[in-house]
Amino acid sequence: MNDALAARYRATSKIDALRAAEYARLDAGKQVYLDYTGGGLYADAQLRAHLELLRTQVFGNPHSSNPTSQAMTDLVERARAYILDFFNADPDEYCAIFTQNASGALKLVGEAYPFAPGDRYLLTFDNHNSVNGIREFARARGARVTYVPVMLPDMYLAQDVLAQELERPNEGGNNLFAYPAQSNFSGVQHPLEFVEWAHARGWDVLLDAAAFTPTNRLDLSQVKPDFVTQSFYKVFGYPTGVGALIAKRAILKKLHRPWFAGGTITVASVQGDKYYLSEGEAAFEDGTLNYLALPAVEIGLRHIAEIGYDAIHERVMVLTQYLLDELSALHHANGATLARVYGPLDTTRRGGTVTMNFYDADGRALDHREIERRANARNISLRTGCFCNPGGGEIALGITGTELSQCFRQPGHEARFTIDDFRLCVDGKSSGAVRVSVGLVSNASDVAAFLEFARSLVK
Repeated sequence: MNDALAARYRATSKIDALRAAEYARLDAGKQVYLDYTGGGLYADAQLRAHLELLRTQVFGNPHSSNPTSQAMTDLVERARAYILDFFNADPDEYCAIFTQNASGALKLVGEAYPFAPGDRYLLTFDNHNSVNGIREFARARGARVTYVPVMLPDMYLAQDVLAQELERPNEGGNNLFAYPAQSNFSGVQHPLEFVEWAHARGWDVLLDAAAFTPTNRLDLSQVKPDFVTQSFYKVFGYPTGVGALIAKRAILKKLHRPWFAGGTITVASVQGDKYYLSEGEAAFEDGTLNYLALPAVEIGLRHIAEIGYDAIHERVMVLTQYLLDELSALHHANGATLARVYGPLDTTRRGGTVTMNFYDADGRALDHREIERRANARNISLRTGCFCNPGGGEIALGITGTELSQCFRQPGHEARFTIDDFRLCVDGKSSGAVRVSVGLVSNASDVAAFLEFARSLVK
């Protein structure tokens, strides 16, 4: 680490104190955790606070008005209000709908958005599969689906193409633009200004914030998408199984749910063959919430607020630049590059997710599965594959639409297709990549351990 980075790193020493006090299990177990984009880590204090609450109180199902139910309802609503406060969202403008995760939030939007023939669904190549999946709802109702590409080598969005597409909404119809604030494949951060670009041209905007908010502040008083999707375990580790759809209240009136369930209605009748949906959040929260987990959401968000995004973001940016600098300097004895990084080689418009492939001295890609096996042997937790982000992977790995179309049309591939089938189709090309991600309590030793591992691949 150069002197300038080292000075910035020392200025974030509060993170080291936090790690020693609340995340001591990392070093006690000699764990090198580099999969923060896959899941965040929780502090001991979060567990203590939640356990004490459950240990000392009696809580019932909030779908009632008895004393234990009311006690739980109060905590659920307090957590809901704190989510809006945390993201600086005006409660008169936004509401927080609890879901199982970000994917559950995205499904709510996809199934209820009023797509119709001639409408448009616009999205970027590097969206998560749960955003890609909305295209199936759109196509089933006759809407047109369009992808905006990302461009090598930096994997930034093709802004000229985006601008052209945004200028062509279905006038008088429904138009939805979906993109990630941060790509979970490359770590690229797409400008939040795109939200207002789209609004000015008649589009509703869905912002996938799941990879962005663990290390970046999202202020919904400044940036105002119609829908924001969030998985809380990505931010603070515990609890899993709870996410949120943060939505403008006005846009909820535009959505049409395809069914009703327990908790979503005011009245439903069997003999009268009719139902009446509840107002606001309740109409979108199917059945009984994971209510005992919800107080832990507020506990986790308060934990992040106490640390402060400034310190978290600065620590992650310093470690990311350190990682990129050192990876770029690694070469085999014959001068061949060891690692090919997908995305920017500095921290301009990128987060703490760094995705790469390794190559031997003859330029042949090393199998990412073998890289993972070797990393596992050193107790390094990283991730390999395409990370539920096929568009980003296809662009980065040079896999063309023609190759994929031919592959999918082969006999036997119409209904069943395995990852081994995929590898055969792209023979000679890598079918995945290696992803390293730093986060909340990462330190220089974690990155140094990975770099030492990378140097072991040099020939």
